[in-house]
Amino acid sequence: MLLELETFTVETALDAATQLRKVLAARTHRRKVMGQEVMVPGQLGEALQLPRIINRLQSKQQRQRDLGLEDFQELWPTLSPQTRERVLEAIGWYDPKELDWDDKRSNRRPLVDPDS
Repeated sequence: MLLELETFTVETALDAATQLRKVLAARTHRRKVMGQEVMVPGQLGEALQLPRIINRLQSKQQRQRDLGLEDFQELWPTLSPQTRERVLEAIGWYDPKELDWDDKRSNRRPLVDPDS
């Protein structure tokens, strides 16, 4: 389920970035705090500057939204295939070519038999 960068719009990039933040925050780590072992949420999202990207994508200024889109498009290919798949699944993205004929989301129509 590979998503081409050109298909990202500001809206889809915002959805994907928001879900990516959730996916990365769901990763937890064990850390010792005052002798106690505690679970802490993942902080990779902050390291990848996701809050800044999301803020730019939500901006009222078109220039800021465009910068956010560029930032997200640079970030997307660096993510692991598993992470990208989780994000795409969370935002409901699908590839119509991979769908079964019976799936209502499929835009393909059956071939018409010229003899009938």
